[in-house]
Formats: sequence, C-alpha cells, structure tokens
Amino acid sequence: MSNSYDKIKNSRRRLKDETAINRQVKIAKAHNIPVDEPHKLVKHHAVNCGDPKCTMCANPRHKGWTKGQDRFTVQEQRLFQEIDSVRDRHHNGLKNDREDN
Repeated sequence: MSNSYDKIKNSRRRLKDETAINRQVKIAKAHNIPVDEPHKLVKHHAVNCGDPKCTMCANPRHKGWTKGQDRFTVQEQRLFQEIDSVRDRHHNGLKNDREDN
C-alpha cells in the first residue's frame, strides 16, 4: 500500500511539523522562555500561555476591558464605517484623477 506518493506526503508532513517547531523555538528563545519539550510546539504557540484570564491572551470584549467605541476590533470598525461616502483613492492615499466610465 505504500507507494512513492504516500512517502512524499509523509515526508512533507514531517517537514512542515519540524519547520513549525523550529519557528516556535526561535520565538521562545527571543522571549527568554525555556523550552523543555519542543515537540509540544507543533500545534501550540510559544508565547500563548492558554489561560483565558491572562491579560495578554484573553479577548478584551469578553473581559469588559474596553468601553464605548473601542469595543470593536479594527476589522469590525472597518465593516461598520459609513459606506455612503466615496473613497476614490489609490492604495498609497493619492486621489484617483481618472473617471471610471
């Protein structure tokens, strides 16, 4: 049942896992976090403690830290902004001089 395609798939998966581990170990070393078992970092980020009560890991909307307009994320603010105003600009902020016909 083992053919060359299955072997390639398996080696790709292992390479992907090793790459993920190496990246997370590098991040942990940059933040002076000791890594005893690096294989646990395949599906777990090094700087995420996983505690929902942690100030760095918790969702601010669930914790009630934000008040008023700041309770929305940047993506939600972009979604809810006025869509009636025409923003005919390029990605660099300059106005578009040409008219679309």
